Amino acid sequence: MRLHVRCWGDPADPPLVLLHGWMDVSASFQFMVDALDGRWHVLAPDWRGFGLSQWAPGGYWFADYLADLDAILDLVCPGAAVPVVGHSMGGNVANLYAGVRPERVSALVLAEGFGLRATTAGQAPERYGRWLDELREGSRLKPYADFCAVADRLMSNNPRLTRERAQFLSRHWAREADGGGVEVAADPAHKRINPVLYRFEEAQACWQRIRAPVLWVWGGEGEWVRRWMGEDPADLARRRAAYARLSEVTIREAGHMMHQDQPEAFAAAVESFIAAAGSPP
Repeated sequence: MRLHVRCWGDPADPPLVLLHGWMDVSASFQFMVDALDGRWHVLAPDWRGFGLSQWAPGGYWFADYLADLDAILDLVCPGAAVPVVGHSMGGNVANLYAGVRPERVSALVLAEGFGLRATTAGQAPERYGRWLDELREGSRLKPYADFCAVADRLMSNNPRLTRERAQFLSRHWAREADGGGVEVAADPAHKRINPVLYRFEEAQACWQRIRAPVLWVWGGEGEWVRRWMGEDPADLARRRAAYARLSEVTIREAGHMMHQDQPEAFAAAVESFIAAAGSPP
């Protein structure tokens, strides 16, 4: 599997690993990287099937992302514990990985990557059936006339995104299509539902083994939590209790894409937390 890793800074500086979310790319962190105050060697992979990384012909299974992260860290930071920042899906990958490989993560920042809504075994038949239907029907991503149309789409998804930033991201989020026009730089197979249910108890068992300090970062608008995790106070308390050392911060005037909405505030929160964790640049 060929994976693309975007790098900023001097390799002699301390490493900082950034993990993007679903249907996103590593370039999504550009504005946050621009706002960093310290000297870092920033490493941000495009997950398999996204951006400039290779597509997986056998489909996408969550454990593969852990294997990809493990291989990347072995290559670029062999034997070292490094600070990891994960956004959304990238946060969920990092959350599990930090428990499976606790010796490899020195500080963990989860930008609304706190796990998904718990499922029950009774949901399995319908989920498998839907997956089979989607396999039969095939998956497609919407084509675009040009990169301006892609920028319009990104701004529609996130009204806080400026035109300038949307135009920059459009060139990384999409690419010219062979037949003309522009296509999203992602494997359409990502749109298929995952037939494997999200097993909260398994995720919780991994979180409980994390040794690094953990920072939950919330977008102040809170729309992601309502959609993907729910707002049950008992459920949130159960998730918080899994971590031995947990801090939380809210980025005001920001939604789920907080690293794009308020990159200066997000960068400051990340660097302050890592410094307090004992890994300053």
